Amino acid sequence: MAASGRRRGEFRAGVAVFRGIPYARAERFGPPEPVEPPAGVYDATRRYAIAPQLPGRLEGVMGRAHALPQSEDCLAVTVTAPAGAEPGSCPVLIWLHGGAYLAGSGQWNLYDADRLVRETGIVVVSVSYRLGVLGYLRAPGVSVGNRGVDDQIAALRWVRDNIAEFGGDPARVTLAGQSAGAQSVVALLGIAAARSLFGQAIVQSAPFGVGFRSHRQAERVGAMFLAELGVDPRTAPVADLLAAQARTARRIAGPAALNPAPPFSPVADAGALPGEHAWRQAVRDAATELPVLLGRTAEEARAFYGGPHPVFGRLRRLPVTGARLDTAIQRLIGRKAFEDGLFRFADELADAGARVYCYRMGQLHPANPYGACHCIDLPLLFADGDTWRAAPMLAPLTAGEIDALGRRTRSHWGEFVHTGRITGSGWTPHRPGSRLARQLP
Repeated sequence: MAASGRRRGEFRAGVAVFRGIPYARAERFGPPEPVEPPAGVYDATRRYAIAPQLPGRLEGVMGRAHALPQSEDCLAVTVTAPAGAEPGSCPVLIWLHGGAYLAGSGQWNLYDADRLVRETGIVVVSVSYRLGVLGYLRAPGVSVGNRGVDDQIAALRWVRDNIAEFGGDPARVTLAGQSAGAQSVVALLGIAAARSLFGQAIVQSAPFGVGFRSHRQAERVGAMFLAELGVDPRTAPVADLLAAQARTARRIAGPAALNPAPPFSPVADAGALPGEHAWRQAVRDAATELPVLLGRTAEEARAFYGGPHPVFGRLRRLPVTGARLDTAIQRLIGRKAFEDGLFRFADELADAGARVYCYRMGQLHPANPYGACHCIDLPLLFADGDTWRAAPMLAPLTAGEIDALGRRTRSHWGEFVHTGRITGSGWTPHRPGSRLARQLP
C-alpha cells in the first residue's frame, strides 16, 4: 500500500495509484458541491462507480472497459503519481475522457496511467463527470445545461487544493482530453473560473466541426427527450432516463445513422460557458504564451463508418468505385468534423501569442481495417500490458508492439507537461496559415 496523508492507495512498480476519490457530489441536475475531507484514512484502492450510461458507440472499435457499477454519485478522480514523490514536486496532467458525452469514465481501466507516469515522472489525474441528460440536458424548469462542465471545473478546483499531497505541483497543471474530453478542454480555455486553474492544454481529436450548441438547438433536443421520457425527469428512474436518451440519440442520428454529433453536449451562454463571441474573446485574451498541443488522427471517420454501417457498408460493396467513394466521403467528413476547425483554432491561438504544436496520428498497422481512426492515439498513452488487448482497432499488434509504438508519443507528452515545449525532434511551433503537422507515432 502507498499512503498519501488522509488516503491509502496502491503501490505498483514505481507508481502510487489512488482510485475513486470523490471530488464533489451533486443532486440530479444540480451544481456540484465540495465534499468534506475524509475523517480518517480513506481507502483509495477501489474504483468508484461510473456515471450512468449505455454501451458506447465505439466499443466495437476501441474495445470494452472492465465493467463497473453505475451511480449518479460518480464524481471522482483517480490519481497516479511517481512513488515517493515529494509534495508539490511533479507537474500534473488532468485527463478528461471522451465518449460523445454519453459514455466513458476516468475510472476505466483503459485510462490507467501507470506506464505514462513511470516513463515521464508526471502526476496524472483522471476525471469522471456527469454524462448524457444528467450532465448536459437543457430544459427550462428542469436543467440549465452544462452540469458536466461544472463538474470539470469542480475537479480542477479539487486538484488545486489537494494535488500537492500526492506529489503534484498545483502551479504546473496541463489540462488534456480526447474527443468530447478535448472539446471540453477547448470550452474551458474560455471560462474564467477554469482558466486560472491550468497553465497548458492538450487537445486530442476535438470535434471542432460540431461546436457548442445554441440555446435553441439544445432546448429542441431537450424537448425531444422529455417527450420520449413522458414523466418528470427529476424523479424518473435512471434506467428510464437512459432508455429515453437512447431513443433521442437515434432520432438525432437519423435513419441512416449519418449524423455523429452528440445529442447532449456543451451549450453556449449557459452556466459557466460564455456565449460564442465572449468565449472566443476570452480564449484570445488568455492565449499569450499559452502552450497548446493540438492534433487529430489521419482517418478520424473510420471509427464511426469503417465497420458495419447501413450506408457505408453497402457503399463499400459496390463494384469498381465503391471503395474509392467510401474513402473519399469519409475523408471529407473527417476534414469537416475535425481537421478544418483544428487548424482554424491553431491559427487563432498562435495569432494571439500561444505556442501551439500540431500533430497528425497515423495508422499503427497496415492490415487493420480501421486505419488511423478516432481513438487510435489512446493506447499509445495508456496501454500497459494487456489493457487494450481486445481493441479491434489494434489487431494484429501484440502488447509489446503497442508499447513500443507508444514510447515516443508518451515521451513527447511528458516533455510537454514538464516544459510546455517539444524539443530535439524538429517539431516546431505552428505558424498561422500553415497546415503542417508532426506525423506520429
